[in-house]
Amino acid sequence: MTKERLFSRLYQIFDSDAFFKFRSSPVTILAGICAIILFGASLGAAVFAPFDPFDKASIDLINSLLPPAWQDGGEPMFLLGTDDQGRDLLSAILYGTRTSVLVGLISVSLAVIIGLFFGLIAGYFGGLADALIMRLVDVQMTFPAIMVALLIDGVSRSFLPRDLHDSLAIFVIILAMAQSIWPQVARTVRASTMVEKGREYVQAAQVIGRAPWIIMARHVLPNVMGPVLVIATINLGVAILGEATLSFLGVGIPASEPSLGTLIRIGNNYVFSGERWILIYPGLTLALLVLSINLLGDWLRDVLDPKLR
Repeated sequence: MTKERLFSRLYQIFDSDAFFKFRSSPVTILAGICAIILFGASLGAAVFAPFDPFDKASIDLINSLLPPAWQDGGEPMFLLGTDDQGRDLLSAILYGTRTSVLVGLISVSLAVIIGLFFGLIAGYFGGLADALIMRLVDVQMTFPAIMVALLIDGVSRSFLPRDLHDSLAIFVIILAMAQSIWPQVARTVRASTMVEKGREYVQAAQVIGRAPWIIMARHVLPNVMGPVLVIATINLGVAILGEATLSFLGVGIPASEPSLGTLIRIGNNYVFSGERWILIYPGLTLALLVLSINLLGDWLRDVLDPKLR
């Protein structure tokens, strides 16, 4: 790409309606900065974290329940203090946020793929396929993610060894989150596809003999991605919050591995004994992460929905 084309592309981005709405909203700018910092710090936890909470050789129980560095009894090397296992809380938060973010991204991506597939088929072909898929969607929407996760967890505990069960816990959360999100994507894509298939460009593709799968992939899919992006962004925060909820209930990530939900669960046991930092800082991180994602989702909805322009 030449410099002229690069500058032209950048000018189009900065002169776009989306960027205008972004820079004209201080709340959205703050949410974007917060999301970038949290995502960047968590995904680069191996670089930014002072310690590796997975390295058991670096963990000393003598350092357990140390307060933050600015309080009496705190150590400068543990900026936010330590948890009950002697892990540096800042490092545990960074690695735990990475786990929550990856669970959210994978589960939402899986839900979007499944929802797009079924939504396109239901909306484009209609008839029996539409009826069957929509009844499946209705059934799926009656099962909350937490209930599905508890059901899968209970069955796996009965048939699998404990070590294998703990290693598969993260996949249980991903499947539970994905099954609760994909019906929303499928219903939205179905509605958008039913509108798009009646437009002239789809009818022209049908007249020249293009296969239905090619029409759906090349012509319909790009035009239904706007609402899907909004749903995916908002549900990313829902998935992260769902992972924290399940881990707090003891269904998600094992206590030996840091995640925001497990840290909050551990901190909840020490609220009345004075070690409140184990609960406060992971809780604040989770709240800021989910809030920033939701605010960016609202901005994206305003940009992509022509009725709100």
